Amino acid sequence: MSKYYIIAGEASGDLHGSNLISEIKKLDKNAVFRGIGGNMMEQQGVSLNEHYKNTAFMGFKEVILNLHKISKILKKCKSDILKFNPDVVILIDYPGFNFRIADFAKKNDFKVVYYISPQIWAWKENRIKKIKKNIDTLISILPFEQEFYKKHNYKVEYAGHPLVENINKFQADKNFLINNKLNDKELIAILPGSRKQEIQKILEVLISVKNDFKDYNFVIAGSSNFSESFYRDIIKDENIAIIFEKTYDILFHAKVALITSGTAVLEAALFELPLVVCYKTTSLNYQIFKRLAKVKYISLVNLILDKEAVKELIQSNLNKLNLKDELDLLLNDEKRINQLKQNYQDLRILLGNANASKNAAEIINKTIL
Repeated sequence: MSKYYIIAGEASGDLHGSNLISEIKKLDKNAVFRGIGGNMMEQQGVSLNEHYKNTAFMGFKEVILNLHKISKILKKCKSDILKFNPDVVILIDYPGFNFRIADFAKKNDFKVVYYISPQIWAWKENRIKKIKKNIDTLISILPFEQEFYKKHNYKVEYAGHPLVENINKFQADKNFLINNKLNDKELIAILPGSRKQEIQKILEVLISVKNDFKDYNFVIAGSSNFSESFYRDIIKDENIAIIFEKTYDILFHAKVALITSGTAVLEAALFELPLVVCYKTTSLNYQIFKRLAKVKYISLVNLILDKEAVKELIQSNLNKLNLKDELDLLLNDEKRINQLKQNYQDLRILLGNANASKNAAEIINKTIL
């Protein structure tokens, strides 16, 4: 019997973690799982020490304000790892928390695998020292990361991107539009994120263009971490559908999407959906990010393609006028739409096959043998 301690600190990590666990179980019939994650990992058999919704804080200010809470969860997690005594500790993204766990785990002689390489190529490149010191196996999901780590004389294992397999497996709900009373107009999808702070900061701006596009139904993809009343308090009396746990159906049926920067941008691109990347944070967070970040773009689509394939509206540029102009183009400009489709085809080629979770599970299996 092998024991796996898995830590995912947000919604995307929970998704990738659940798929990884499913593949590990095929290789290790007696596997036992414990860790930090969400509902999807729990459904795959993980005994949760903590739900990720208690660990997800966005931005420098929010982290500082919640340092005591984060410290308590860290302490609890470390104690839990010692008690569980796993054969391997698997860390999924979420570097602020997971780097501390990696250091602790290595000092206590546990094997450490990092699945979904932390984006040190974007900022904090000096974290390579911690990776070399504490990570036994680093699994990358982005095609350009192998070259990045090669220049640091560190070998990574490339598995491919797990979102490709998720979307390839997806089967649309044929009754989605009828069941949600959305069959009279085409959809404009709004994906405001999965963190409380970002939704509060961005959603009101995203719905500000609703009255300029009255021939479309605006639909919010809600996160199960929040109630419908949480969203209603922000959008007030706007007649907008809020649909939970159906993000892929929304993306599949939508004409265009307005998406808070994050994993959802890449998901929408893999659905070949025209989109606008939207991001706004506090002035303090933004100024710190600008000084530390070493990347030209904030969305993975643009980073992978190394060009602004999708429009990014960031901070003060995220306003009603710019949103309206960009939506007009994505709905009506055939040249722009066709160029996007070509970009998305190039993206799929770069991301490779649809076996990321299987590949990662096999890498982890070899690590603990």
